[in-house]
Amino acid sequence: MDLLKAIRELYEEKKRLDDAIEQLEGLSRPGRVEELRRRRGRRSMDAEERAAVSRRMREYWAKRRKVMKAGQAG
Repeated sequence: MDLLKAIRELYEEKKRLDDAIEQLEGLSRPGRVEELRRRRGRRSMDAEERAAVSRRMREYWAKRRKVMKAGQAG
């Protein structure tokens, strides 16, 4: 392997690593980490949304019970 070629490849890899480090440091600036943390987790529901979900689930399970009974009787 040519020595100059090896040195050139190492400099190119060093530049890629420097770019990656720079991007990671940009992510770790003080406000950025907190901003990323806030986006995680479940969204909370208000009372109206919970009632709507509850109603949909009651309908869902009623249909399931009806189908199961029809399957057992048939």
